Amino acid sequence: MDHQGEFRRAALELGIPDDEVSRFTQHLRLSIGLSGVGGGSPVGQFGGLPRLPVGMKWPSAGDSPLPLLFSVDCGALPRVDGFDLPEGGTLLFFVDQEMDHEDSSGRYARVVYVPDGTETAVAEAPGSVGVREQLDVSAELRAELPLWLQEGDEDDDWHEYWEDLDWEDMSPFQQQLVRYMERDLPHLNKLRDLAHDLWPSGAGVVIGGYADDEVINSIAEQTLAGREKAGEIPAVPIAKWYSHLEKEKHRLTSEWISLASEARVYEEYYTSFVIRHDDLAATRVDKALAVTNFDAP
Repeated sequence: MDHQGEFRRAALELGIPDDEVSRFTQHLRLSIGLSGVGGGSPVGQFGGLPRLPVGMKWPSAGDSPLPLLFSVDCGALPRVDGFDLPEGGTLLFFVDQEMDHEDSSGRYARVVYVPDGTETAVAEAPGSVGVREQLDVSAELRAELPLWLQEGDEDDDWHEYWEDLDWEDMSPFQQQLVRYMERDLPHLNKLRDLAHDLWPSGAGVVIGGYADDEVINSIAEQTLAGREKAGEIPAVPIAKWYSHLEKEKHRLTSEWISLASEARVYEEYYTSFVIRHDDLAATRVDKALAVTNFDAP
């Protein structure tokens, strides 16, 4: 389905200029929300036991088997332009969330891709791994925008910080974004509302879309520090570090995409898997990075 065409037609009917619609859709991404099966057909499962290739051992970190978080049938998911999921096969997401939260090495999380036609069998759970109750899930599209284009709410610390900034307190890059929104997206509120009317949000697990800001922030910090150390860029003064970091995060949002992410739940762990566009296009899902956080009070 031509989702961009659908959005453009609806926006033009609202009287929004075509060139402004084009600018907005450069930032609009569609993701796939997974939720317990209601009226939709199952596209995967939360928990349960995985179907693994015959002879494949249960994914583990050394002697520690990793619990299965969820699995999806790629061929049953809706197709999204610009999101190069395999057209068939199964993606399985394993993670020991408590250990992954404490350890940044990535060894406690694994994404496994099983192509169509592979001989598989339901794996027997190792005795020490917890198996979550299996729940079939259905899929629906949802609209996503980068953090700086989202509409803030009263519980959003980032937007509260942004909205309370005076012009002179903004970094040059923040000022540039504000000018862009005011000059090039004068109908931003209408465009944002239209996107969320067409593709409402509200799923516990999301495939695709924008990578979690905390994850991108961490990648950006490591990238900048690495480029400084390698002499690729001059040393960034401390006073200008935050502005440089924002620019780097902005650049990385076009290079990285969310492969899958859990919604934050109070006093629970939640995991985000991110991957570079080119690695996903080449089905190198073993290159995905996982970050587990805990939503503490």
